[in-house]
Amino acid sequence: MATFVDRVVLHLQAGDGGHGCVSIHREKFKPFGGPDGGNGGHGGSVSLVVDPQVTTLLDFHFHPHVKADNGKGGAGSNRDGANGHNLVLKVPNGTVVQTTDGTVLADMVGAGTTFEVARGGRGGRGNASLANARRKAPGFAELGEPGDQLDIVLELKSVADVGLVGFPSAGKSSLISVISAAKPKIADYPFTTLVPNLGVVRLDNHTFTVADVPGLIPGAATGKGLGLEFLRHIERCAVLVHVIDSATLEPGRDPVADIDAIEAELSQYGGLADRPRLVAVNKVDVPDGRDLAEIVRPDLEERGYRVFEVSAATREGLKELTYAMAELVEAERKAAPPAEPTRIVIRPTAVDDAGFTITAEADGSFTVRGVRPERWVKQTNFDNDEAVGYLADRLARLGVEDKLAKAGAEPGDLVRIGEREFDWQPTLYAGVEFVPGNRGTDVRLEEKSSRASAAERLAARKARRVRPEDEMGADEMGADVGDDDIEDDAE
Repeated sequence: MATFVDRVVLHLQAGDGGHGCVSIHREKFKPFGGPDGGNGGHGGSVSLVVDPQVTTLLDFHFHPHVKADNGKGGAGSNRDGANGHNLVLKVPNGTVVQTTDGTVLADMVGAGTTFEVARGGRGGRGNASLANARRKAPGFAELGEPGDQLDIVLELKSVADVGLVGFPSAGKSSLISVISAAKPKIADYPFTTLVPNLGVVRLDNHTFTVADVPGLIPGAATGKGLGLEFLRHIERCAVLVHVIDSATLEPGRDPVADIDAIEAELSQYGGLADRPRLVAVNKVDVPDGRDLAEIVRPDLEERGYRVFEVSAATREGLKELTYAMAELVEAERKAAPPAEPTRIVIRPTAVDDAGFTITAEADGSFTVRGVRPERWVKQTNFDNDEAVGYLADRLARLGVEDKLAKAGAEPGDLVRIGEREFDWQPTLYAGVEFVPGNRGTDVRLEEKSSRASAAERLAARKARRVRPEDEMGADEMGADVGDDDIEDDAE
C-alpha cells in the first residue's frame, strides 16, 4: 500500500566553501616567483523545484537529512578548487516552504517553480588574489565560508479546483471514482480514505481537478479525526461540494445537521468563507435516502445552496453535478487576475547605508551585524597574525572603528561580530599603514617583549668593551708615576 506524506521536516546543510591556498612560486634560478595560491571552490546550494511527476513528500520522510557537496580547496600554481555540486530536490505542486516557527518562505505552485532554500558558502581567496601593491606576497589566505544550515517544514496543499467535503462514509470516494479516472479505496466502514485523492474531470471543453478530502467530523479543526491533517488540502480549492449521506442510520444525523457541522469546522479553520458551495445529496438510489433528500431540499435551497440529488452507484444526477462544477470553476478562473511574468526587482543600496549596524548591549558589549563584516570574520584564520591584521584593515576601511567610537565604545570593551568576540583597541590599526614583514606576521600585532632584541644585546656588548674616561685617566697617571720611579732608580 502506497504511503502518503504531506508534511515533513527537513534538516538542510549547504556545502561549505573551499579554503584558499598559500603558495609561493619557485623554480630554478628563481627562488621567489611571487604568490600563486589558488582560490577555493564555492559550496553547493540546496534548491527546491516543482515536478508534476511527484505527488507526495514520502522520499523526504525517510531521508530528512540533506547535505550538498563542499567546495574543494585551492592549490599552488594558481589552481582554483572545484565548486560543489548544487542539490536540487523535487517537490509536488502546491508545496509550502516554512520555517520551524511557521514563517512562510515560499509557496511553490506551477511546474518548474524553483526556490533556493540554502545557499552554499563562498570559497576563500588564495594569496595570489590577495596580493596588492603593499602586500606583494601575502602569507595567508581566506578560509571557505560555511554554507547555510537550517531546518525547514514542507507542507503539501493539494492544488485542486473542486474539493469534496463531508462526513466519513458519505460517498466522496465513490463519487470521485465515477466522475474521474481516480481509483481510491472504497469500503463500507468509516475513514476508508486516509489520504487525499485527486481526480481529473474532462467534460466537453472543460477540464478541472477534484480533491477527495478524508472524512471530517465535529472537532476536526482542533485535531479530532483526520481533519486537522487534511483540511489544508482544500485551501486552494475554488469550489467546495458538500457530499451528504441521505441513507445514514446513525442517530441524530440528517443532511442539514451534517452541513451545519461541516460549515462550523470550515469556519473555525478559516479562510474558506468566500468559496462557492454546492450540495450533493448522495445515495438517492436507496428508497429512504430519496425520500429524505426530497424533504430537506427546500430547506437547503432557502439557505442559498444549489442542491443535486445524486447516486454514485447508479450515476444518477452526476452529469448535472459535474456541469455545475465546471460552470463555477470557469467563473472563478475568469475572475482571477491574469498571471503576470515574474518581474526582476532591483533594490539598490541606499547612499547612506554602511552595510552594518552596531548595537550596544545591556552588559556593556557591542554587537556588529552586517553581511560583509560577518562574512569576513568567518573567512579569517585567527592563527595567522597577518590575516588578523588584514581583517582589521578591512573593518577600519568599512567604518566599523569610527562607528564604534561614536557609539561610546571604550578601549578594552567587548565587541562581538558573528560568533567571534574581540577586545576593542581603537588605536591599534586606525591610520597605521601596513609594513611588510615576515610572511604570516604583522608588526602591529606584536607585543613588546621584556627580553632585549639581538641588536640591543650587541650594542650592550660594545658598550661594555669601551672603558670610561675616568678609568682611562687614572691608568695614564699611574703610567707616568711608574716612569719617574724607574728614572730615579736609574740615577
